[in-house]
Amino acid sequence: MGKSSAGTGADVSSLPVFSVYTYITMHTVRVWDLPTRLFHWALAACVIGLVITANVGGNWMEWHGRLGYTVLSLLLFRIVWGFVGGHWSRFGSFLYGPAAMIAYLRGNALPEHKVGHNPLGMLSVFALIAVLLLQVSTGLFSDDEVAFTGPLVALVSGDTVSQATHYHKSVGKLILIVLVVMHVLAILFYKWVKKDNLVRPMVLGDKEVPTPVPSARDTASSRVFALAVWALCAALVYGIVGLGQTSGT
Repeated sequence: MGKSSAGTGADVSSLPVFSVYTYITMHTVRVWDLPTRLFHWALAACVIGLVITANVGGNWMEWHGRLGYTVLSLLLFRIVWGFVGGHWSRFGSFLYGPAAMIAYLRGNALPEHKVGHNPLGMLSVFALIAVLLLQVSTGLFSDDEVAFTGPLVALVSGDTVSQATHYHKSVGKLILIVLVVMHVLAILFYKWVKKDNLVRPMVLGDKEVPTPVPSARDTASSRVFALAVWALCAALVYGIVGLGQTSGT
């Protein structure tokens, strides 16, 4: 005999059982265009090379200088690309004000915070660009009087060279290492705690998100354009380095 509902005698054993499922449609979005990804990994490789060559010293300081010039060209490229690159690579896509920062820290993240750089990521990006620019710039005016003399030493006074060298070898180096360590720890935190893999999109370019958002432009023509931009930045660095040689002749 089937069970009856109280007071009615109705048989409820044959009533259908309904289950409620929530389906979330994920959208694949091109977050990081190829030029941005190449910049990121090239910069990481160069920074590691700079730290290694600086600590080894000797003849490796020649490569230290070359890597420094490469980093400067990459940074100049990233600044330009921050205005003309793919949607999520542009500074305007992750330029957040205090209100957005506070909301994010309180757990009220906006949909775009889960796609490209979030407010904390914004601070990391701008801090790394600023510190690296200052680090490579002071390197141009540094002289350790042993194995390396910056190409622009002849353009400034001895006091300026001493100050630049002190910052480059001590203060700037320490700040840079701290920022890099914090950057890596943040990536691990998002991976293990927030279950958000930040590395995969920077390798493959795409990310699955629950909200429809614009994809970054990443076409053959945009990649050729990016190569041209970097070539111009490299040419500019070459010209800057040559200023010291011209002055010394």
